[in-house]
Amino acid sequence: MDLYYVEDDPDIAEMVKKYLEQKGFGVTICATLAQARAALHVCVPACVLLDWKMPDGQGESLCRWIRSKWKELPVIFLTVRGEGADIVSGFQNGADDYVVKPFELEVLYSRILALLRRAGNVAKEYLSCSGILMDLNRRTVSCGAKEISLSVAEYELLLYLMQHKGKTVTRERILEQVWDVNGSYVNDNTLTVTMKRLRDKLGQPACLKTVRSVGYRMEDTI
Repeated sequence: MDLYYVEDDPDIAEMVKKYLEQKGFGVTICATLAQARAALHVCVPACVLLDWKMPDGQGESLCRWIRSKWKELPVIFLTVRGEGADIVSGFQNGADDYVVKPFELEVLYSRILALLRRAGNVAKEYLSCSGILMDLNRRTVSCGAKEISLSVAEYELLLYLMQHKGKTVTRERILEQVWDVNGSYVNDNTLTVTMKRLRDKLGQPACLKTVRSVGYRMEDTI
């Protein structure tokens, strides 16, 4: 599972990152709230570890923002002793748990595991590729910070490509799985037109590639 650790102290960040990676997590460090927002627009992790005080604001502002977009995404605040009022504010703004600094790495690890057991792997509810993000529960698509309105056919086409990210899928297979499986047989031109409209709406993304004479492939480019 991937975690985002929002922390501006590089020594603490690297210590926690190294420990959690030894436990099997993938850890991305964000040194500012702005970096965390940008990272979340690209990919949704299983959990966010959020320091209370950051160079560009307080963690609660990011927590509120996360809750406005991903209500079920687990957030753990890391706060120094004596910030009791901050902890209360953090929970009011949607944090799931908190750990007081300085903390034992084993304690942080156990809190993460407990939270993930309750919440599950929220990241599975999202598919992403180079800034394109699909929310499978809400059936929405966003590109960067902008939500994109897609037709049913465009959404299902993008979903199939996302589910097979990194693999080349043939035009024949797409027609079978996106249209024919629902009893809606269409000709090859329908795929061409739908793909063109999808690309236009997504701003001609570099991650959506045409494999000449074969089909298409989604792959991360950033």
